[in-house]
Amino acid sequence: MTDEQWALIGPLLAPEHWDGRKEKWLRREIVDAILYVNRTGCLWRQLPRDFPPWQTVYWHFARWEDQGVTERILQVLRRRLRRAAGRPADPSAAVMDSQSVKGADTVSAGTRGYDKPKRTNGRKRFIVTDTLGLLIAVMVRPAGVQDRAGATTLLLGLYLTGGCRLVFADQGLSGWPVAWARDVLGIIVHIVGKPAGQRGFQVHPKRWVAERTLAWLTAHRRLARDYERHPQTSEALIRWAAIGLLVRRLTHGHPVRRPGPRPLEYLG
Repeated sequence: MTDEQWALIGPLLAPEHWDGRKEKWLRREIVDAILYVNRTGCLWRQLPRDFPPWQTVYWHFARWEDQGVTERILQVLRRRLRRAAGRPADPSAAVMDSQSVKGADTVSAGTRGYDKPKRTNGRKRFIVTDTLGLLIAVMVRPAGVQDRAGATTLLLGLYLTGGCRLVFADQGLSGWPVAWARDVLGIIVHIVGKPAGQRGFQVHPKRWVAERTLAWLTAHRRLARDYERHPQTSEALIRWAAIGLLVRRLTHGHPVRRPGPRPLEYLG
């Protein structure tokens, strides 16, 4: 991270030891190591020696997750970016989507499943974003869990913690969840279905925002498939990936763009 990016994250981390002991390793190096694992997909034990010992990095990773640090950082940075974009700090509308990913052999049998339509054995990620594509909530479940079952849990979380009262979703959420969300939670779920007569690929209004966010997240090699034994660890790494995207966007002023193909004369 650059100095400007660290200035955004550093003050939001949990306080140091309660007894006032000085930490041996700089917190900036700990955060850099977590982001390195997430971006490159390496094992914790394979962290380069330029970083603190992997045991120390993972201890801080688990400790901060138990204290809800990633959720707090994500909320603060999302509000800051929305204000910079001329939007209210808290969104009034959200977009929901899911993604099935393959599970590695390290994924425990009790937390994985088979998504028959996607032909994927692993886990399913449910995400909620605002209309800018900024992550609001994430939940990881076995891939065999239906979209309706996972979405109702996220809708209940939105009702309890946020002000979103309009949610855009795909046809997997149609049916009784729409009436349940309207009558019980007061949330309007708008189903964005395929246009009549659609042939081939076509970008759907609103839904593409969450799909783009999933593409941003899976650009991190650690998230290309699910390697984690516990779903909570997967959720934490997804939040760290979103935090990395937010700080780069806040410092760059726009989403990070990938470089295009090199010209032929450059390749020789």
